[in-house]
Amino acid sequence: QSKGRKPLFVQLVLDNIWSLYEAVMKRDKEKIEKIVTSLGLRIGARESRHADPKVHLNAICSQWLPISDAVLSMVCNKIPSPLDITAERVEKLMCVGARTFDSLPPETQELKSAFMKCSSEGTAPVIVFVSKMFPVDAKALPQNKPR
Repeated sequence: QSKGRKPLFVQLVLDNIWSLYEAVMKRDKEKIEKIVTSLGLRIGARESRHADPKVHLNAICSQWLPISDAVLSMVCNKIPSPLDITAERVEKLMCVGARTFDSLPPETQELKSAFMKCSSEGTAPVIVFVSKMFPVDAKALPQNKPR
């Protein structure tokens, strides 16, 4: 990278976001109108005339770069498919604490195959997994405790 040249990410992404932010905060109506029309957005009059420029900025960004689409696509691209789960992992998820999979009732054990198939058929059982995560200091984890 030679001196005075910006990285590609800055040129293509950040500069556009910064120019939008600057235009909205300085209330440059001509530049805002140009940006909104070039992006093909529809911003309501209420958001445009609001006293707080952040409301106007939020209205533009929520249409231009919707967070829900970004999060959903990231989840679809990065999280492994539930169809790739191993039988051992399903058993661990279905058991609580020190309980073993064999100690579960037969009806619950039958859910293992449905869990692994991830079927959306009307006859397939609905399985909901509820998890609560607690922040724990790394030193408190069993693998990091001194022996």
